[in-house]
Amino acid sequence: MKIIDIEKWNRKEHFEFFSKMASPYFGFTTEVDCTKAYEKAKTNGYSFFAYYLHKSMGAVNSVDELKMRIIDDQVVLYDVIHAGTTIARADGTFGFSFIHFSEQFEIFNAALQKEIEAVQNSSGLRLSTDTVTKALIRHSTIPWNTFSALLHPTNFDSKESIPKITFGRFSIREGKKYLPVSVEAHHGLADGLHIAKYLEEFQRQLDQ
Repeated sequence: MKIIDIEKWNRKEHFEFFSKMASPYFGFTTEVDCTKAYEKAKTNGYSFFAYYLHKSMGAVNSVDELKMRIIDDQVVLYDVIHAGTTIARADGTFGFSFIHFSEQFEIFNAALQKEIEAVQNSSGLRLSTDTVTKALIRHSTIPWNTFSALLHPTNFDSKESIPKITFGRFSIREGKKYLPVSVEAHHGLADGLHIAKYLEEFQRQLDQ
């Protein structure tokens, strides 16, 4: 973890400007082509959710601005960001989960499956030291619908700096599958350029 010297940071004015706002968050919704990724996941017997979540985390960890957090009035850059995601239960509720990121899908997926089992055998939100850490990205998936816009709950804390990424149900057009992706971040730490870099890398990894 590295502490950013705000006085020497080229985002100093951006950070101070947006951090004064009650809601310094911005984001947008778009689509990525998940055709190849879906086919590869199914061919190999992988969960498609696990497969694209891993690709998303690889893309997140390629963009420093999405790895920055506000902690005790300081901006820090984490070496590695891990996955946080909601997991559904049969009773219609969900719980939070925390999965250590590994570049190796098999390792990441094994940890994810353990978390899925733990959530499904528990109740409540499952808040813990892991799920409330800032060294993660908050992912959610809405598997029932595609979408073109999204609204997150917020407590309007200008120091809340964990990005949120939400996926929906893929749609099919002209034989290709398109996955809706909503990304939200603290504007003092990241701009549209940085979300675009994430999406570009996410698409590249989905196409591998």
